[in-house]
Amino acid sequence: MTDRVLITGASRGIGRAAAAAFGKNGYDVIINYNSSYESAKSVCDEIIASGGNAMIYRADVSDPAQVNGMLNAAGGVDILVNNAGIAEQSLFTDITEEMWDRMFNVNIKGIYLCTRAFLPYMLNRKRGRIINISSVWGVSGASCEVHYSASKAAVIGFTKALAKETGLSGITVNCIAPGVIDTDMNMGLDNKILSELKEQTPLNRLGRAEDIAGAILFLASEEASFITGQTIIADGGFTL
Repeated sequence: MTDRVLITGASRGIGRAAAAAFGKNGYDVIINYNSSYESAKSVCDEIIASGGNAMIYRADVSDPAQVNGMLNAAGGVDILVNNAGIAEQSLFTDITEEMWDRMFNVNIKGIYLCTRAFLPYMLNRKRGRIINISSVWGVSGASCEVHYSASKAAVIGFTKALAKETGLSGITVNCIAPGVIDTDMNMGLDNKILSELKEQTPLNRLGRAEDIAGAILFLASEEASFITGQTIIADGGFTL
């Protein structure tokens, strides 16, 4: 029986690359998006055109009603990739309560809601994979990104704690902390900053979405069945 994977925020960037990788490797793929319908449809069409199975579903992961609607439409999944997230740069003294709440609502409450919705199916089957996307800034912190860094650090804590609860049910829970990845999320950074970040990376390049997709695919595989509660830092050596 073919495993089904749900990837949140899969219309672009890391999520899109992960959807394409799962589709290429024979998984049934559910592509979640919130606002980028055309992008989500295009990756869905690409998977289907190459002989795979895929569907799209619109849902704001921070809204419990919409997440439950996605569960009803998609049904159970064997693999959940909690990828949806937002980023923002601001001095701490300029972060409003609204900005703080929005960051946590998407980046960590979204993971809570999606996991709460899809975990029971895995528990009943005594198998499953949950893969959460954090950030290198959740490990080391970033100036002018306190709310983002804090939300991504929470993802790591969530991962470790849940892994301890689900292990006896055959469900692994892991986390990936990407470094600076060449995606739309980092398009707001000017070329000077991107060049400096590249120079600070031992591999001397920015990451590609496909680099992270490969790590996600590995954690979903049988080869990773003895790995749980871990955070894989995929940053080209940036935090060494």
